[in-house]
Amino acid sequence: MKNIAITKDVQSTLTPDNVLQDLLDGNDRFVNSDSQATDNAALVSQTTGGQYPKAVVLSCIDSRVPVETVLDQAIGDIFVARVAGNFENVDILGSLEYSCNVAGSKLILVLGHESCGAVKAACDGVELGNITEMLSKIMPAVKKSAVEVEGEANSSNKAFVAKTVENNVKLTIERIRENSQILAEMEDNGEIKIVGGVYSLHTGRVEML
Repeated sequence: MKNIAITKDVQSTLTPDNVLQDLLDGNDRFVNSDSQATDNAALVSQTTGGQYPKAVVLSCIDSRVPVETVLDQAIGDIFVARVAGNFENVDILGSLEYSCNVAGSKLILVLGHESCGAVKAACDGVELGNITEMLSKIMPAVKKSAVEVEGEANSSNKAFVAKTVENNVKLTIERIRENSQILAEMEDNGEIKIVGGVYSLHTGRVEML
């Protein structure tokens, strides 16, 4: 049973590699219906005075991808930043910098997911209120996929959507490094890793890119 929250001393012993493995092990437990039991009351009590999460996950808002659940993480284990299409902007970058540089997290996981509605909308050039500006952040991935995948460059082409989901994760990681000197230097120094994966709605499995 998970009943002890991560402490600063424990966090300081973690490496980016073993944090990533921990998240993948948690996903294995989720897929195999073997998620750990948690004593939430104990974890709430222990984290009242502070938090020392091991990772930060940038994910989509999709209700079918509850991040802590699919990675089998408990209260105090991970930061989660969510926005439709799991892309970065100034606010997200600031949140990632806080998570790693201030609060000590060792890993940034950009997590896309199969059949992402925001990606599909970007593929179809949807324009609607503030959604239009939001989807513009995903368009670089759409344009990249258009020269990599045969067939129609819209959401009717499943291969095109899947490639765009992957490219969106990869380009988001590139832009995190380009637009955050803090995070880029931390990664260069081996203090953190920035990695990407895609969650399967069919299997519940996270596949790393």
